[in-house]
This record gives sequence, C-alpha cells and structure tokens, in this order.
Amino acid sequence: MLVPSRRRLRLEVWIVLGLSLGQSAIYSVVQLLDKMTRAPLAEGTSTLNRSQSTREYFDLTYQLLDIIFALVPVLLVLYFLTDQRQASPGDARNSGSAFQKLGFNFARPGMDLLQGLGLAALIGIPSLGLYSAGRALGITTAIIPSALDAYWWTVPVLVLSAMRHAVLEEVIVVGYLMDRFGKFGWSTPLAIAVSSVLRGSYHLYQGFGPFIGNAVMGVVFAWLYTRTKRVMPLVIAHALLDIVAFVGFSLFGKAVGLG
Repeated sequence: MLVPSRRRLRLEVWIVLGLSLGQSAIYSVVQLLDKMTRAPLAEGTSTLNRSQSTREYFDLTYQLLDIIFALVPVLLVLYFLTDQRQASPGDARNSGSAFQKLGFNFARPGMDLLQGLGLAALIGIPSLGLYSAGRALGITTAIIPSALDAYWWTVPVLVLSAMRHAVLEEVIVVGYLMDRFGKFGWSTPLAIAVSSVLRGSYHLYQGFGPFIGNAVMGVVFAWLYTRTKRVMPLVIAHALLDIVAFVGFSLFGKAVGLG
C-alpha cells in the first residue's frame, strides 16, 4: 500500500473535522452570532448537558446514544492512523497500534495520572478566574454545566459525558491533528497554533472568554504532547476538569468554569 499523499491527507482531515469538531466550530460561531444579535453576551446562557426527554428512561437512552455516536470519529481517526502505519511497515515510528502511536494506552498509568492531575490543577484554577473576569467584562455567557433532571443515573451519565469530551477532543485535536499537520510539513509552532485556535473556536458559543481560555489550554496541551507523545495525560486532565464542572454543578447547583 502506498503512503497517502499530502493532498489525500488534507482531504482526510477535512472529512474528520466535518464529522466532528470542525462541524462543532461552525455551529459555535453561528450560535455566538445568534446570541450577540439578540442581547449582550452577559445576558446569554450556555447549557452543556441538556435533558432530551421528560420521560426518565428515554432521556437516559438519548444521553447514552449521544455519547456513543460522538465517539465514532475517534474510531475513524484511529483507523486512519493504523492504516497509515500499515502503509509504511519499515518505518519504526509507525510501528504498533494507533493507541501506541498516540500514547493513548495504559503503558505508564502512574506517570500519566500524576501529569493529568497536575494539568487539571494548572488549567482548572485559572479557568475559574477567567470565567469570572469574562462575566464581569460582559464577554462570556452564563455557563450551566448540567441541566439534567435528578435521577439515579444523572451523575454516572455526567461522568461519561466528561470522558466523552476528553477522549474526542484530545485524540482528534491534539493527537490526530498534530500527526497530520506534521505530515503536511508544518512547523511545530504553526501546528500548535492551528490546533489551539480550533479548540477555542468550538467553545465560542460560550463567549469570547471561553474561546481565549480554551485556546490557551490548547497551546499547553499540544506543546506537552510534542514533548511526551502521549495523549493519555491530556485525556485524564480534561476528564477531571469536566467531571468537576458537570458533577459539581449538578450536586451543588453553583457555576464552575470549564477547561
């Protein structure tokens, strides 16, 4: 099998983004414009986990289906990365599975967990301040991390939702795109910048504050990935941030900033 050309890889990236976070970015821009043309951003609201039915078990079904189907693009990029390695069996950098290539495995659980905890603290605490500043400046909407009704399954579903976001974003926006941007011949700073702006853009529906905060988070995460070649600490950190936000709001009813 021949190594895919840059043109083919670019098409592949557009398809992946069109099915996942690139689509989310476009919707986010439209939602931001919608909110800005209705009222000042400070008066707007962004709800992240919505109830989809007034009937308990139908709502649970919808929530689980959303989580499952949102992860299909992750399987797609893992397939593409595995296929690329099979195309170059003599390249040592491409040996093993896509999970090994991205560092999305349990090869070093202790170190990954420690790095994930450190990243969560590094990003999470400033995020609270940035959210408060954005609200004070009128450039951030009120963020409601969860609007699910209180059922026995609410907290487990919120945890799964947080894990879904972490896996989807870190595998695609960092692991996959940094790999493909490198094959495009882009410099590391350019690849980090584009990955980070994309991360910020699909949070624009929350306002300009979350755009800035998530773009900065993207720079930190992508830079760390270029050093470690492991996406797992990023997934752990992102999951912890969202679990605290989603579950904390659901249990205590107070707004918390999102990373």
